[in-house]
Amino acid sequence: MEKKRRKRRLTIVSAQHYFRLTYRLVLFGVLFAVYIREKIHGGGDLLNLVEDYPVVFAFLWIIFVTEMVQRFFPSKTESPGCQKQFASNYIKSGSTDIDISENNASVLVAILWVMFNGIFGALYMAGILDEGIMILLCSAFSVCDVVCILFFCPFQTWFLKNKCCCTCRIYNWDYAMMFTPLFFVRGFYTWSLLGLSVLLLLKWEITFFRHPERFSEKTNDYLRCDNCSEKLCSHKKQLRVLWKDIAEFTENRLQKLR
Repeated sequence: MEKKRRKRRLTIVSAQHYFRLTYRLVLFGVLFAVYIREKIHGGGDLLNLVEDYPVVFAFLWIIFVTEMVQRFFPSKTESPGCQKQFASNYIKSGSTDIDISENNASVLVAILWVMFNGIFGALYMAGILDEGIMILLCSAFSVCDVVCILFFCPFQTWFLKNKCCCTCRIYNWDYAMMFTPLFFVRGFYTWSLLGLSVLLLLKWEITFFRHPERFSEKTNDYLRCDNCSEKLCSHKKQLRVLWKDIAEFTENRLQKLR
């Protein structure tokens, strides 16, 4: 008899990811619509709208700053992937074998990301892209960031080969990667977001080199599946099963129609 599939309820951490995905999608949609409208009617750029709607942009700035500031401190509502850096979450396993095989791959990811964004930067410097496109690019990256966590991560699959987000070597790189295009957009809101994200990345890297034992599953039992407060892997498995069922159902329907 086939075993019944056990459904797992969303954890608080997972629910927070879905909430972020929702409002970041809405934000991208609004920014894209506003950008198109401004281009059609010959209006100013997205950055110029800060002067027209200062409260709105200040609110968005506060949201992302709050998210990043929260990462500097231990939190039970954040993913273990970024929380493993803190001493309070270091549970000694008894092993001294620090194994972080994806460390070299992280260098490759950094190089590729800089090169990828360098293309957009060069197009911006050449006058082909404007500041609005760079801001839209950041917004698109913010959506992709959550998609990587919830559904599919190309960095995990093609480069790092880590088992899940909890053991990800570059988890706290996300905001710096998200705001990379803002390097080319001069302004208080843009450069302050980029600057804070870089500080977050530096803190992560300094902690990694000073306490690598916190980042290895072999030396830190906090990273064991039994201690995971996220349980996203179970939801990803359910999604894979759902897509498989949809594919099988579609194939059966097509066969009946033939």
